[in-house]
Amino acid sequence: MKFKLYLSILLFTSVNYILPQTIIYSGQIGSFNSAKSFSINSLGYIYVSDVSSNEIIKLDTLGKVIKSIGGYGWKESSFDYPIDVFAATLNIYVADKNNNRIQLFDKDLNFLSYFSTQDSDDDRIKFRYPLSSAISSQGDIFILDSDNRRILKFNSRWEYQTSIGSYDAGSFALVNPKHFTITNDAKIIVVDSKNLILFDQFGNGIKKIQLPFEAENINATFQTICVNDKSQIAYFADSDLESNNFNPFIFKPKLEDDVEDSFLYNSKLYLLTKSTILIYKIVQSN
Repeated sequence: MKFKLYLSILLFTSVNYILPQTIIYSGQIGSFNSAKSFSINSLGYIYVSDVSSNEIIKLDTLGKVIKSIGGYGWKESSFDYPIDVFAATLNIYVADKNNNRIQLFDKDLNFLSYFSTQDSDDDRIKFRYPLSSAISSQGDIFILDSDNRRILKFNSRWEYQTSIGSYDAGSFALVNPKHFTITNDAKIIVVDSKNLILFDQFGNGIKKIQLPFEAENINATFQTICVNDKSQIAYFADSDLESNNFNPFIFKPKLEDDVEDSFLYNSKLYLLTKSTILIYKIVQSN
């Protein structure tokens, strides 16, 4: 499969001004059955969730497979539809959707523990079919509970803290949340139909922003946000969330496969399809 793309764009930067840029297709890495999500940690390692083989695959930036774990099941390091993977510097969090749990691994994909609330009688903390999870810079853990359309917040000891965007959140109640991300300053951004819904770390609703398409995935890296549906990507500086004139750049690559996830890392745009990762260099134009 070959892709060629040369497209002049405007890239939003962390200092909130626009520089002329050019995106140049530079290759692809990885071969997957049905990839759904990926994440890149600060060391540059890429972690991919494959929902067909029920695996998590660790690759380096050259595409070499370092390790893979998984297979269908409910024991540790097995999965039943690992819909999302989130890579922190030292630990990896996997939303093991149909097993109703979050599995935790070290950066080398050695199993550490898992977290589930299925046996709890406390409805405040009970989640089913988690769609994504993430950890903030303060060490708090957030889980998107699709069954109850809310995000649950726990501290580093997995002690319940609060519920975010649940039915009692008024105008900030989540309707169809697909994914979320956490910014450097611990703001939570949820993709909900055609909206980005912004919360602070305590679960207070801040703002709703309308997108030009119904997003599937969102990722924050440093001070840049990437949002995508199956055919296009919107990206912008996180400071633009505060603007009254929100106007992200829309990138529409012509691909044979759907875009499953997107990531900006080290001046490169990474696009995940079901079968591979496409890489585009972002270079400053003259």
